[in-house]
Amino acid sequence: MTTNQTKRTAGNRAVLWKREASLHLMLLPACLVLILFSYVPMFGIVIGFQKFIPAKGILHSAWIGLDNYKSVLELPNALQVLWNTLFIASMKIAAGLIVPIGIALLLNEIRKEYFKRSLQTLIYLPHFLSWIILGGILIDVLSLKGLVNQFLGWFGIEAIYFLGDNGWFPFVLVISDLWKEFGFNTIVYLAALTAINPALYEAAIVDGASRIKQTLHVTLPGMIPIIVLLATLSLGNALNAGFEQVFNLYSPQVYQSGDIIDTFVYRLGLVEAQYGLSTAVGLFKSVVSLLLISLSYFLAYRLANYRIF
Repeated sequence: MTTNQTKRTAGNRAVLWKREASLHLMLLPACLVLILFSYVPMFGIVIGFQKFIPAKGILHSAWIGLDNYKSVLELPNALQVLWNTLFIASMKIAAGLIVPIGIALLLNEIRKEYFKRSLQTLIYLPHFLSWIILGGILIDVLSLKGLVNQFLGWFGIEAIYFLGDNGWFPFVLVISDLWKEFGFNTIVYLAALTAINPALYEAAIVDGASRIKQTLHVTLPGMIPIIVLLATLSLGNALNAGFEQVFNLYSPQVYQSGDIIDTFVYRLGLVEAQYGLSTAVGLFKSVVSLLLISLSYFLAYRLANYRIF
């Protein structure tokens, strides 16, 4: 490379840096918040290996190694909490994949644009409401004298205590979470539909394919890459069953079927002040989640050629 080319390259880099400096400065507050609230608290992980006493602090509490983890495994409800988390999270993942695909296919068949956009707005509006608001609504609607039980009463069906019955509660969590999120997830699949080549539909029509066959042989195959990608990435949420939702809806009556790892950690740490045990459970969940997320990104790369960088 000649001297002039070197100077020209250096000049281009300087111009590029000046042009992008403002963008990097805009990222600085977000990076500081991330470091302050996500990385600095990691120092507290050592509590999981200590007999932590708040008066002594982290630096002076006794070191007990893996005793907290052994104690967690000996808790009578530990395996039940793990099962509840996996069961609820897996049902949410499955429903969160299947229903948005179906809704996206139905919306794609609507030809009147204003009607289609109105429906889209209505179905993804709940996504923007917090679980504090939705929790209050669901408690009123699903109570013994709520709208749902009043409706069931018209058909002679006995009132069901949806939020106090261990048989019903997990399904209430899944259905209410689906109602809140499926509209927003539908947007991803609608975007995937716009990327399908219209010439494929024209060729299918020439061959005499009906709307159903066009959906089966053109639309769904065109959506396969994004379906595979989202399905593999969802593996990272296998231990995230939704703390805010469960915390706002559950009660001691449904601990058997609705208590998940996050609410279990909350009660151990903040309610019962067993800081060592709660930290041990939280660290276990974080390690397993890291492994699942790593696996999901590996599968996404292998199956859908998706990579972060």
